[in-house]
Amino acid sequence: MTDANPYRLDDQIGYVLRRVTQRHLAIFAAAIPEVTTTQFAVMARLAEVGPLSQNHLGRATAMDAATIKGVVDRLAKLGFVETAADPDDRRRLTVSLSKAGRAIVSAKVATALQVSAETLAPLTAEEATILKSLLVRLT
Repeated sequence: MTDANPYRLDDQIGYVLRRVTQRHLAIFAAAIPEVTTTQFAVMARLAEVGPLSQNHLGRATAMDAATIKGVVDRLAKLGFVETAADPDDRRRLTVSLSKAGRAIVSAKVATALQVSAETLAPLTAEEATILKSLLVRLT
């Protein structure tokens, strides 16, 4: 490291994003302790679009095959999702929300929206809109 090109950790986008993510995860865990943010994302996507193959669900939630398999397995153990072999392709696993899964998503949607609002609370409404727009451009 040279003085001409100092690397300051606090100035690095990855570090800042990780700190923001940690803050958001803490807010979420306090408000919705029943599931993780990743598990809730899977359930929210299923509530939004209906049953999906496990592979498609992974793509729809930006998770790789190993990650989505683990999340689906844990949600199934909790009783929040159900899995079944696709009748057209027995190799394909279809994932759907169970009655308990639909109930928890329905019960926690307002709380999840509040978590997002609390995460963005230090910003004005305009700043929050700009931030979200910029972050989407980075994906």
